[in-house]
Amino acid sequence: MLVIRRDLVDAMVAHARRDHPDEACGQIAGPEGSDRPERFVPMLNAERSPTFYRFDATEQLQVHREMERNDEVPVVVYHSHTATEPYPSRTDISFAQEPDAHYVLIGTADPEEHELRSYRIVDGVVTEEPVQVVESYMFAHTGVDDTPDGS
Repeated sequence: MLVIRRDLVDAMVAHARRDHPDEACGQIAGPEGSDRPERFVPMLNAERSPTFYRFDATEQLQVHREMERNDEVPVVVYHSHTATEPYPSRTDISFAQEPDAHYVLIGTADPEEHELRSYRIVDGVVTEEPVQVVESYMFAHTGVDDTPDGS
C-alpha cells in the first residue's frame, strides 16, 4: 500500500495539469528504508510528448546525486497519462528500474477530475496497490516511526 500525504498528491496532480496535454513526470524522495514519500521533485519530460515520457538524463543524474547526499531514495516515480487510463504501458514497464518504488500514474483525460493509481513493477510484473491519502504521517499506519513530518 502507498501511504502518501495529500499535499504531495496535490503537487503531482498540479504538475500533471500544468504540463497537459504533454505527460508530466517526476519523483518523490524519501528517507532510505522508510517507504515514506516526503520531498516532491518535479522533472522535465525530455520527450515533451502527450503519449510518452522520458526523464532528462542530466537532470535525472543530478536528482539521484542529491538523493544520495541526503540518504534518500525514489519512493514514488510518477507520470501522467493524458488520454488513456492510468495503467502502465509496455514502455512504462520496460523503463521501471526501481523495484522498491511505487509507480504512480495520474490520468488527466478528464479536465475536471483526475484518476490516481499506484503500482509496484518488479521484473516486468505489474501489481496495483491501494493508495491511502493522509493529511500527516504522524498518525498514519505507515509501518515506520510516528514522528512528525513537518506538514
